Amino acid sequence: MESFGIYTLANDVVYDQLVALLNSIEVNVSADIPVCIIPYDERLDRVKQEINSRKNVILFENDDVIQRWEEFAHQIWAAHPRERDTKASRPSWYKSHLQRKFVAFEGVFDQFVFYDGDSLAMKPTTDVIEKLNKYDFVFDDWEHLKNRTVAALDISVIEKTGLYMEADIRPKLHCSSFFGSKRGLFTAQEIAVMKQQLIDKREIEWINGHGWWDDAFLFNYMTLRCDRPLFNFTLSPNGQDRTGNCANADPFVNIDNVLYNQDGLKPIHRIHYMSYSSSDFARLSQGEDVNILYRDEFLYYRFLKQPEQRPQQLKPPNIASKTNRFIKKTIKKIQRTIA
Repeated sequence: MESFGIYTLANDVVYDQLVALLNSIEVNVSADIPVCIIPYDERLDRVKQEINSRKNVILFENDDVIQRWEEFAHQIWAAHPRERDTKASRPSWYKSHLQRKFVAFEGVFDQFVFYDGDSLAMKPTTDVIEKLNKYDFVFDDWEHLKNRTVAALDISVIEKTGLYMEADIRPKLHCSSFFGSKRGLFTAQEIAVMKQQLIDKREIEWINGHGWWDDAFLFNYMTLRCDRPLFNFTLSPNGQDRTGNCANADPFVNIDNVLYNQDGLKPIHRIHYMSYSSSDFARLSQGEDVNILYRDEFLYYRFLKQPEQRPQQLKPPNIASKTNRFIKKTIKKIQRTIA
């Protein structure tokens, strides 16, 4: 086992983003820290080629662990009231393989940091490692400020149990796009107990059903219920720790291709390109003029090792491409409605 490493989740669909993330880790975090790629699914031909070209990158290949976590997550979602109430209107990805990131808790690193694949690393993980000496979970996001209606956990339902009040829950709300933690925190026995609490004791209703589910919703329940120490940099008493991280929400300043929080030029852990699709980045990498904030930074890291392949000029899509995309989008919408 390695003492410390980095995880991400990827397949061939997000190949361009994976390359950009790996390059940003190598430059801005460390070229010596090992990286383990958790497979999102079986589409891995290009991912495996990329792994073979890098000395410190491996693929997570324990299928038993992957299957165990997937089954756990699927059984939990199947028990939620929303599974029966709005099944027809939910997008196909709601029960996706995103929960595979939980395999990190049974992975190859004693301590680790997880980066979502639609991110770029912007600084070393030294401060995260330091916090892991005292805390079991380390986050850097602003989920704790979300309105009750869209928070990962249903605060009103939980308060009625008398176990937690909003003041207890709020500082523990977090996302799952970036976090530090440790191997072995969730044992098979603990997962079995959580499963019983969620399904048999109906604590599944603690998980908010108003917004679309993702792995973060279940993760929030797990970190709250296990009652282990948790730290969020956005709640740090040190103002230097509190920064933005979202490409489409926060202003940043580029200094030598490293982004800093605009307010105070504070270093950020990563920039997260949430709300942009993988196809947006694929088209951008092929030279299309796609409206993505901080796209120049993405292109810099995507083609860091192949600067001659970087598009010299971004061109708008032609009419045929726009029409084809519109037709595909319309067909998918009709298929969802019929389903």
